[in-house]
Amino acid sequence: MKLWNPLSFTPMATTFAVVVVYFAVFIPLLIIHETVPPAPSNPTLYRGLNLTEAWGDLQELSNGFHPFNSRRNDEVRDWLLRRIEEILDANGVQYTRVGLPSSFETPDGIDTGAFKSPAATVFSDLTANYTSTAVSIGTTGPSGISTYFEGNNIIVYVRGTEDEEGEWWNLATQNKKTHGKGGVLVNSHFDSVSTGYGATDDGMGVITTLQLVKYFTAKGNTPKKGLVALFNNNEEDGLYGAKAFLSHPMASFVHTFLNLEGAGAGGRATLFRTTDTEVTRAYGKAKHPFGTVVSADGFRRGFVRSGTDYVVFEEEGYRGLDLAFWEPRSKYHTEQDDARHASKDSLWHMLSASVETTKYLASDTSSQFDKPRRDGNPNKVRNGGGSAGIWFDLFGQTFAVFQLRTLFAWSLTLLIAAPLILIIITLILVKKDKYYFFAGSRKPQGHDNESISLGGWKGAFRLPIVLLISGALTVGAAFLLRKVNPLIVFSSSYSVWAMSLALFFCSFWFLMAGCNFVRPSALQRGYVILWLHTIGWLVLVIVAIGEDRYDIGGGYIFVFYYAALFSAALVTLCELFALPTKESFVEASHDEHETRNGFNATHGGDQTHESENDGGENEVTENTPLIGSRNSVNNSTPSLSFSHRYRQPPIADTDGANDDQEGEGSVFGQEQRWSKDLPTWTWLLQFLLLAPFTLIILGQVGLLLVTAMDQTGTDGSPLLTPYIVIALFSILLLLPITPFIHRISHHLPIFLFFVFVGTLIYNLVAFPFSTNNRYKAYFQQTVDLDTNINKVYLTGIEEYIREIISYVPSAAGQTLSCPEVPRNDPRSGLLVCSYEGTAPNVVNNVKHGVPPEKGYTDWLKFNVTREKGLNRATFTILGKETRGCSIRFDDPISAFRVHGSSDNSKGNDIPEHGSNQIKLWHRDWNREWSVDVEWPVSEGKNAGDEGRSGRVACGWADQNLAQTIPALDELQRFAPEWASIVKRSEALVEGSKRFVV
Repeated sequence: MKLWNPLSFTPMATTFAVVVVYFAVFIPLLIIHETVPPAPSNPTLYRGLNLTEAWGDLQELSNGFHPFNSRRNDEVRDWLLRRIEEILDANGVQYTRVGLPSSFETPDGIDTGAFKSPAATVFSDLTANYTSTAVSIGTTGPSGISTYFEGNNIIVYVRGTEDEEGEWWNLATQNKKTHGKGGVLVNSHFDSVSTGYGATDDGMGVITTLQLVKYFTAKGNTPKKGLVALFNNNEEDGLYGAKAFLSHPMASFVHTFLNLEGAGAGGRATLFRTTDTEVTRAYGKAKHPFGTVVSADGFRRGFVRSGTDYVVFEEEGYRGLDLAFWEPRSKYHTEQDDARHASKDSLWHMLSASVETTKYLASDTSSQFDKPRRDGNPNKVRNGGGSAGIWFDLFGQTFAVFQLRTLFAWSLTLLIAAPLILIIITLILVKKDKYYFFAGSRKPQGHDNESISLGGWKGAFRLPIVLLISGALTVGAAFLLRKVNPLIVFSSSYSVWAMSLALFFCSFWFLMAGCNFVRPSALQRGYVILWLHTIGWLVLVIVAIGEDRYDIGGGYIFVFYYAALFSAALVTLCELFALPTKESFVEASHDEHETRNGFNATHGGDQTHESENDGGENEVTENTPLIGSRNSVNNSTPSLSFSHRYRQPPIADTDGANDDQEGEGSVFGQEQRWSKDLPTWTWLLQFLLLAPFTLIILGQVGLLLVTAMDQTGTDGSPLLTPYIVIALFSILLLLPITPFIHRISHHLPIFLFFVFVGTLIYNLVAFPFSTNNRYKAYFQQTVDLDTNINKVYLTGIEEYIREIISYVPSAAGQTLSCPEVPRNDPRSGLLVCSYEGTAPNVVNNVKHGVPPEKGYTDWLKFNVTREKGLNRATFTILGKETRGCSIRFDDPISAFRVHGSSDNSKGNDIPEHGSNQIKLWHRDWNREWSVDVEWPVSEGKNAGDEGRSGRVACGWADQNLAQTIPALDELQRFAPEWASIVKRSEALVEGSKRFVV
């Protein structure tokens, strides 16, 4: 009995190898994707850091909602200033204060004579402001939204050993000069949204920045280049804190930056994006890197609509990185973004990566950051230009970084060299008469009436047909889920993955195994690989164009994919050298035929005698017909025609019953007889070239993309996108086994068929939300202070919004109005349902028991003064217990100016089409705004002939006290457990009054 050969291309060996490799790749990928590396047991692993202290700070920071427009925000800011001074004092650091009551502080025991300049400076920036106008495209065309913002950031400067001495920033302000070679900015924002505690967004970033101040001011850790730690305020309402920082003198000192953000609520901190290859190498020093350039392409191409402070710094010409938490999105901006739902592991993952990244940037003294700036601005430090990069992690342990131009060079080389190599080998095979692909019939020499079929066309066109059918079924299933249960991916993405993978595998196996059963072919594996190589080459052409013209780096997955396909195709051609020449095979087959004919002729009498002994009914007599019937003796013996004898396998050949015992020199099943000379182990080499590495690259990108978008449907993002991504990656992940799939045992597809049926049923009927994956409904309440009418607006998908409102007692019996959100709104694609809610009490200006409506008049007061004969007016606005108001115009204005704004405000220009809204943000409470506005003179009109109308509005966002916003309290109390209520815009409650001028 033959022993089983584990390297042979048989069902048992193939199935075993496929299962082992896929499990070996995907189990680690899933573990890394779903878990966070554990924090060290030693909380002071780095000298100068303390994880226990950091965790305590995070708990304090996230102990309440602290949006910019809340009193709790001021408390957090004051706490941060105290913590910074405590850290500097504990490290025995000499530091100065700017903008604080005391201008200089010397801790006890410090010899001031030993310092030429203080080691650190703490800025409480209460002067910087920001003005701009953004363009929004609506249904009626472009419209401008202007903003005036007064910042109150906290900035800590830790002097580097190579920085200039003295308070050079004061000179920079006066003389507009830069000093030294620049420093590293680490940025985080200490405000939260009004419905989230901000533990991850961006509490962990703030605490990490605090710990970096602690680390770099500890003895022995002084950086070579200065560190600028920015704790900015009001990122959530429009990235305003970072924009205000650009007016500070320290902004001209920054040459690189690390932005710390939270776009999720836990998990691993991923590298969202970077500006260039050189700064990305800094992150490569992290012990557990995590991320891929694919996410950066998503931001750059506009597929990701949300933004972080990274955008502000990149536009300013800084070079840096965006490090952020990114999942789970269902807890993002909700009350579950708290310390209880966070972990020390996540905090340590961001903290440890930030330390290594900042150390690298702050210690680098090479010339790569000391070259002329791309923007050529002489008032900022030199920082060079950098090059577009490619980066990705491998199993969260290793980080690959190289230039995009390098990838393009690889792509171009593969596009040119790979086909040439395969063509050359093909020509050699043709010359040696060993190219069996596309080989038809061949006639033996001297026998023109006979021909031998080589079977070289068998399996030639199976791959494109089967791939088209299987791919269509897989994509069709995605459309089915989108139609029947469009949000099941929100909570059950792995179930959708399982269904898609199982469907493609089963359909592909059934078709390919069926084709091979009907027409067995030893060339099927080779044909599939050659087809995949051709398709891969065409894809690589597109990828190379994207790399060269559009700086798209995410195509690296296809570069590696094609390299694997080329390697497998090379093996496919090279193994043909082991075959006999087609001519020798034909001659050998013909000789064998002649030998068998002679043998049958020699022993024909014995066979007749034996048949006579078996029975007389087949005896040959003179009465026997020349053309026998089915029972004649001539039909009881094998046909002696050559063509028939060639189609019969030799006695020693296997018939497929013992396929798993195939050895060298044997034919598998009914495949071509010349295939017995093919090496039995080359399939395994091809599989190992195709599968493991490409699966790692594809798997981590697929998991990251789906996790990033599977819970965005409730935000108004397209519901079909995650299903299409899952379908496409399911196909890509299974393509490496398609050349071998017809040899996989039927047990695996049967099992996967049941997986497909089970997951399909579940995905079609299961409810898409749960307590761990809650649906988000977006809340805002508006009050017309002229008519005392208030409305509660809940934005989302109508089916779920109506169900949520049905649980609310105050909404019972009301008729809901649910129009679509305007196209220019960030929540476009959703509907907004409204009902009359319980009156808010955000100002608290009435006595207990008096209806809040009685105090509406005092919430907002304004006055408009028109200059006679001019299209100009002055608005005076005072909102109680708020720092944010706005003026909305029915027709655009052409200019505005806020009284008291500083000259260092950036970006006052209004575009030609004008502005329809002015947002106003004070850093102080209960302070009056005075705003001058102008509007254009229409054609055929004179100045002073036209006026303007609109509404003055103020917003309130502080819900730390119960019953301040009863309608929100009611929704959060009575909403089903599978739903969460989050903020709709800057204000939870907005009150407005009408004006005409």
